[in-house]
Amino acid sequence: MARTGSALLVLLLLWQGVVTLFEPPRYLLPAPEAVLQVFLRQPAFLLHHTLVTAGEILVGLVLGSLLGAATALAIAAWPRLGGLVWPLVLILQALPVFVLAPVLVLWLGFGLASKVAMTVIIIFFPVASAFADGLNRTDPVLLDAAALTPASHFQVLLKLRLPLALPALISGLRVAAPLAPLGAVVGEWVGAAAGLGFIMMQANARLQTDILFAAVAVLAVFTLLLRLAVDRLTAGLVPWAPEKTDISSHHVSLRRKTNG
Repeated sequence: MARTGSALLVLLLLWQGVVTLFEPPRYLLPAPEAVLQVFLRQPAFLLHHTLVTAGEILVGLVLGSLLGAATALAIAAWPRLGGLVWPLVLILQALPVFVLAPVLVLWLGFGLASKVAMTVIIIFFPVASAFADGLNRTDPVLLDAAALTPASHFQVLLKLRLPLALPALISGLRVAAPLAPLGAVVGEWVGAAAGLGFIMMQANARLQTDILFAAVAVLAVFTLLLRLAVDRLTAGLVPWAPEKTDISSHHVSLRRKTNG
């Protein structure tokens, strides 16, 4: 978080420097102070639209993660199913989101359902792909040892392969979490009556760039908080798989041991 805060501070200073030096028109690049004024003038307005988008993102993230994990687990349990399902998943993932969004709005309407569905589609693939890869990469030595026991295929899957694949699942969730806002916002761009994507489109059409930047700022902060929440919630799931240590500190400690 400290590094993120420092990066944001540097970004704000660069932003202010560009505005001060080049003095671009306000409708092209407003000053940070102008964006801050939007929050002070219209806090209730921004809060309302933020809550709408946040609800879409959270529901889509939960459903997409559960569906992705369940699909990967089902493919591991029934390998023949993977031969049928996985090509369809790849085709769906290959389609650009802007192609899917109008279809989903047409089918599901302008409300919550189309935005959640768009978010689920974006979240589903990284979670399912990472988890399926983790399930398929179980150490063959462990599988050979399990084959010597009376454990069934499903018992080996649930008691051996599943726990060992949890780090891969968490990696998929960490990749998917920052992508969740994309689905909701793209859905709102195509058709919505509320949400951050909706006010971004309205502000862009009216050249209200300060409101546009304010919505982008809220979305960026929410994305960072979402990633942090996923990190905190998944930290206790795999205590046997420690976080990657800093490379420079590792080299320093290794050099000290060697010299000692």
